Amino acid sequence: MVLIPKGLFQMGSIKSMLELRPHDLFNTDRHTLGPENPAHEVYLDDFYIDIYEVTNGAYAKYVKETGGKKPMGWNSPNFKEPKQPVVGIAWKEAVKFCEWQNKRLPTEAEWEKAARGKRSVKYPWGNTPPDSNKLNYNEDIKKTTAVGSFENGKSDYGVYDLSGNVAEWVSDWHFPEYYLFSPKKNPPGPETGKYKIIRGGSWRHNAEDVDLTYRNATTPVNRSTSIGFRCTKSLP
Repeated sequence: MVLIPKGLFQMGSIKSMLELRPHDLFNTDRHTLGPENPAHEVYLDDFYIDIYEVTNGAYAKYVKETGGKKPMGWNSPNFKEPKQPVVGIAWKEAVKFCEWQNKRLPTEAEWEKAARGKRSVKYPWGNTPPDSNKLNYNEDIKKTTAVGSFENGKSDYGVYDLSGNVAEWVSDWHFPEYYLFSPKKNPPGPETGKYKIIRGGSWRHNAEDVDLTYRNATTPVNRSTSIGFRCTKSLP
């Protein structure tokens, strides 16, 4: 894990509804946005976040020790190597794994701060456009890659794969206008909802959908091979 220091950062973007991608407006599976906007200032306390997405190897140990359910991703040879991120995991299963490690899922704000780093940038690595040296995206490889494979794509804090490889569960429920009234300090996300936020884009997403403010949401029981997670931990 790596320490993300306390302090202010700028969350979200200034996209307007008119600037939304056309497929966002008509995609019935996209239960979020308009808003990546408004951009707003957020203060977070210190926290730790996993440097890498949770791997099949780590999850296999959890399954063995707890009797937990095997992920659906293991049914395919494309997604079962020990160093690949675990996929086919529903939101509650991700929560239970993090709790087993005495951790938790990150809030959406924590995830974005870890990705944004110390600068005002569009991607975890900076402002240069995505390419195959920085991330796994656009179905170029057609499966997940071992975590930490893209040295050029890590964030300022040294966190890998925050764009591409797998989109990641966070703790927040989805509410489209949450950015308009979320608390400035340690926003926990809405109290209830129907969908859970996922962040970061995946190996399936195109270049438009891997910037660090990109938001999506899905049902908590979704076990897609494009969704994984990482864990965080608050300081004592």
